[in-house]
Amino acid sequence: MSHGRVETTQAVESCGVVAVIRMREPEKLRAVVDALAEGGVRALEVTMTVPRALEMIGQLAPTLPKGFLLGAGTILDPETARLAILAGAQFIVGPVFRPEVIAMCHRYDIPAMPGCFTPTEILAAWEAGADIVKVFPATALGPGFFKDVRGPLPQVKLMPTGGVSLDNAGEWIKAGAVAVGVGTALLDAKAIAAGEYSVITANAKRIVGNVTAAREAK
Repeated sequence: MSHGRVETTQAVESCGVVAVIRMREPEKLRAVVDALAEGGVRALEVTMTVPRALEMIGQLAPTLPKGFLLGAGTILDPETARLAILAGAQFIVGPVFRPEVIAMCHRYDIPAMPGCFTPTEILAAWEAGADIVKVFPATALGPGFFKDVRGPLPQVKLMPTGGVSLDNAGEWIKAGAVAVGVGTALLDAKAIAAGEYSVITANAKRIVGNVTAAREAK
């Protein structure tokens, strides 16, 4: 079932965690989705660096668990954004801010989440219609940056990617993030390679628990 961009954005915020996957074995993607869903993570971003990423999105989209959101990441241009949306992506994430990508997403009523680093970029992306601004790479910035930026820009929805771990996710939420993007910390490459999907479920439960606790403490 498809939703409009407002509903999808709200669903990403509600989940609070976007799993970012850059796996080399796309045939294991469905098992990863099931493991994430079992652990309470209900949003997955498949990056264009995954082999046959568009093909995988097309295969996965019609078979997702109820309420699961499938997005496409590392989107650099509007043409790729359109192909990902037509394949079934429900939200589009980029490592950089490209106004034309946001325009393409909104033409299809799909949320756009561009990557930004500075307050100037963040505001420019928000004014261009970004639904959530992905702060990337957040590794060098830390949760304090979010608190500082949200002082003068309280209206902007921010999501860190890079530097988010299972245990510090709650700190980002307390600092004002609407959700966190997390890759290797959640999607343990060795566990996936070994088919130990229970590790992914346990990681998902841990990060969702920390996000939930942080929201309840705010």
